[in-house]
Amino acid sequence: MIGTLESARSAQRALLIAQRALLGIALLFMALHLAVYFVYAAHLIAFPFDYDQGEGFELNDTILLSQFQSPYRDNAVYPFYASNYPPLYHVILVPFAWLFGAEYWYGRLVSFVTTLITAAAIGYAVQRDTGQRIVALLSGCAFLASNYIYHIGPLFRQHISMIMLETLAVVVIAPLSQSARPRRLILLSLALLLAAGYTKQLAVATVAAVFIWLFLRGVRRAIAWAIPFAAIAGGLFLLIDWSTGGQWWLNIITANVNQYILGQYVGLLAQFVALHGALLLLAGLMLVYELYFDRLSVYSVWFVAAMLNTVLAGKWGAGDSYFATAIAAMCILAGIFAGRTLGNAWRLPRLLAGMQRAMPALSVAVCAAFVLYSAAVIKLPLDMPIFAQIAQLLGLQSNTKFPNFYDSAGWTMGYATLGQIPTAQDIANGWRIVEYAKADPRPILSEEAAFSFRSGKPVVTNPTQLLNLYNNNTAERTLYDPAALIAMIEARAFSAVILRREIGQTAIIGFYPPPVLAAIERAYTLHQAIPMNGYEYTVLLPSAERNLP
Repeated sequence: MIGTLESARSAQRALLIAQRALLGIALLFMALHLAVYFVYAAHLIAFPFDYDQGEGFELNDTILLSQFQSPYRDNAVYPFYASNYPPLYHVILVPFAWLFGAEYWYGRLVSFVTTLITAAAIGYAVQRDTGQRIVALLSGCAFLASNYIYHIGPLFRQHISMIMLETLAVVVIAPLSQSARPRRLILLSLALLLAAGYTKQLAVATVAAVFIWLFLRGVRRAIAWAIPFAAIAGGLFLLIDWSTGGQWWLNIITANVNQYILGQYVGLLAQFVALHGALLLLAGLMLVYELYFDRLSVYSVWFVAAMLNTVLAGKWGAGDSYFATAIAAMCILAGIFAGRTLGNAWRLPRLLAGMQRAMPALSVAVCAAFVLYSAAVIKLPLDMPIFAQIAQLLGLQSNTKFPNFYDSAGWTMGYATLGQIPTAQDIANGWRIVEYAKADPRPILSEEAAFSFRSGKPVVTNPTQLLNLYNNNTAERTLYDPAALIAMIEARAFSAVILRREIGQTAIIGFYPPPVLAAIERAYTLHQAIPMNGYEYTVLLPSAERNLP
């Protein structure tokens, strides 16, 4: 009997040692992920051009709003530009535009900070529920460690700010049943949801999740809050649409109805599961537990809604960023499951009471899940001190189109080919392109707005917006007529046309509607292809004018 007890104690000590060792390994991995993320963000904040196609148009929205001009305009009228996103992110940046002008760094800095706030909110939610500080820290870091969050976190894009607002809204309302002042929690949460929706339309899934959860907790109260929320959100929508003469609806709703590519979604979903599978398993177990043995938390409802919303990642122009909300929800659920397991804080029904004896082994398993996740999402610059040595130790070599960058995700259709650190040569080549833009006083036609900003010229067109509207033209209704833009192209009204393509391609391609590209090919001639950030930027000059800089 004594030998049996001693053997049991030895087994428990071994499991505790294994648990602590795995937590230590997970923390080391997370420290590496944070270091890589901070280095990446620092380099992007300093980079003076578009890193991701579309950043410059977000900056242009900010500049227009800072000048008290609407970014929701008629795309068929010069400068053929309109925004396809709600304005809140850009409104927040307006004071920076007043102080510093058209610069990329402040939009990227704000986005980077929002990821840190989101991670802190995730950690706080786990800590509040479980009291497990290390698990809370790992859960917040797990959000930042994801390849998908790494890609979009420091970009001048509004998506990550939406995720911060969504996460805060859910975390705020989660303890509703224990609150002495539930009205304040609901009011604050719904205000954050309204802000998220006016940051990006995709927040509608989180809005739905919160109201579904409120309905599950009390139909009368949910209806009482849903009516004024819908009135305010809808009233704002109608007011903006009226004030822009219908351009608001056309540009943020109609222009976002894109072609659906099933293969893109299937590929991204498979990649998402492969990268995040360890924590997805923990989150799924937490969901199952609540579904069968407890009340559904707002986190579980949010997780299901966010996962369903990832279907939209298959749209043309969408991609891996559409999984980011699901990652935030996953990290909270996985953290709560792990924290309750490590703290032996499960409230199990009598039927499952015998499982308490398995908690030490399950604790080791959840710690191992964080280690597996940390190992699955590795991404490393291969030409920087320390990181290069770590890559060599792990036997990692470039598996991307960038010779000095490793990304464990590999690639699938819709996955952003981002993550590498811009080089000094990339920056120098960007300024070479600017020289072509500045060589003539006429405006330029560019797929990225940075070259217009850096040459002091107006931003002309948002090409993907024009393409989306053109593709949605019907026999009954023309959403975008490119005639005026084509006329300017054929008149050689632009001093240069700058398009981006994959290295090695030879055709003149771009995001503009086909008739616009055809007009460019007729009126402009390729002069030079300049590499930057893994792409070739083709500089085309008017075909009848060959006085080159």
